Amino acid sequence: MPKVLVSDKLSETAVNIFRERGVEVDFEPSLGKDKEKLLSVIGQYDGLAVRSATKATAAVIEAGKNLKVIGRAGIGVDNIDIPAATAAGVVVMNTPYGNAITTAEHAIAMMFSLVRSIPQASASTHLGKWEKSAFMGTEVFGKTLGVIGCGNIGSIVADRAVGLKMRVVAFDPFLTEERAIELGVSKVELDELLSRADIVTLHTPLTDQTRNILSRDNLAKLKKGAYVVNCARGGLVDEEALKDLLDAGHLSGAALDVFATEPATEHPLFGHPKVIATPHLGASTTEAQENVAIQVAEQMADYLTRGAVSNALNSPSVTAEEAPRLKPYIALAEKLGLFAGQLTRTGLKQIKVTYEGEVAALNLKPLTASAVAGVLKPMLQDVNIVNAPVIARERGVTISETTCEDAESYDSIIRLEITTEQQTRTVSGTIFGGAPRIVEIKGVEMEASFAPHMLYTTNEDKPGFIGALGKTLGEAGVNIATFNLGRAGPGEGAIALVAVDDPISDEVLEKVRALPHVTQATALSF
Repeated sequence: MPKVLVSDKLSETAVNIFRERGVEVDFEPSLGKDKEKLLSVIGQYDGLAVRSATKATAAVIEAGKNLKVIGRAGIGVDNIDIPAATAAGVVVMNTPYGNAITTAEHAIAMMFSLVRSIPQASASTHLGKWEKSAFMGTEVFGKTLGVIGCGNIGSIVADRAVGLKMRVVAFDPFLTEERAIELGVSKVELDELLSRADIVTLHTPLTDQTRNILSRDNLAKLKKGAYVVNCARGGLVDEEALKDLLDAGHLSGAALDVFATEPATEHPLFGHPKVIATPHLGASTTEAQENVAIQVAEQMADYLTRGAVSNALNSPSVTAEEAPRLKPYIALAEKLGLFAGQLTRTGLKQIKVTYEGEVAALNLKPLTASAVAGVLKPMLQDVNIVNAPVIARERGVTISETTCEDAESYDSIIRLEITTEQQTRTVSGTIFGGAPRIVEIKGVEMEASFAPHMLYTTNEDKPGFIGALGKTLGEAGVNIATFNLGRAGPGEGAIALVAVDDPISDEVLEKVRALPHVTQATALSF
């Protein structure tokens, strides 16, 4: 019988689920705070169920000689060393959807509190001041709510706002027009959202692309008197700029549940008369904590007793027998997805994966999930091969896979086709010498290995381009590792895929885009 340690406070319902499903469980809710004791006992357990107090460090994972799975009752896994767990073959699971409604409701509550000055009015009334005229509020009826990030939580906020008779505009590169219509929102670009919104609410993960998405410049683009609500992640808003624009009177107020540095015991915005602040309470309801506890118990029990994997952050749904054969194709599928995802800037509508040759006879589910995860990862940092299909479906993206027993020229081909609102893009690859290789881009044959840093360009096939590109990179100090070329035909569209030693800077990228005949230039990372 597998054995699980629950080292943080977790619902008794979760404990009972373990037992009902044939898993022995030790419920020690205060043990996670005792690092030495945790290290001394973890070796006897197959699973570790935690919330945020337990730190599943590399040392704990190393001491857990029998450890097979770590389950986090909640979304955040900052307290779990995922690389160490992966290296040790330990599956890390979380429960990303158990607190969606709770977090969405908190955003709505913060919005109401903000526009009606409820916390300030409450504090004043408790002091016996009765300052009725000092707290003139604003109705949300008929106002425009700008939702940045319309995934699981953002779509719930949008739904609630529509019910409040608000106009809702949403910015999300992965939101399709069909899904927007279904939600009753208008899909817009970020600049239009900023110019139209009376209130902006953030519901996007923190990635390199979303960090400071409400920068000083973007905050200044908001209409005078607008409000900002952030119950998503600290770091999405330039907090210093936010204070300046509040002080200047350009913005009417801000409601913040998250901060760039947490715990936030001191902050320049604390005490500001136009700011409402809460200590990261988005998921703090009885129902949410019960939901995530139940989900983590069900997931861990299913894995330990049946081998089923769900919401894993570091493991594909692959059997031990399949793993060696699937491993290179999983890598190929993800890299093809990363390639396409880094070139995708408009609303994604469809992801189609075609398997040709020997690969068509394999277990394709983890391969397709890997491709989808690759496509989404440039915008959604926490996406993985388990939750990628769910995230795509939430955004109205259609996923399809087809097979063909025969493959031309190669034993196996994986062909990825991405359809957006503006175009269809294809990229194909194979395994050569055990490593993934690109063999076709947009119908143009090309053979190229993936490198950590690459430059992708499309251009008109004109004399002098190759030399101009090489000269531009050389003058910028960029060292070229490989230079791969392809074209549709003489004088037609051409493609260059250049592997370089270091990341391409924005400054160099602009110089490449300025070259004659260049139609597109994108820096890629793998």
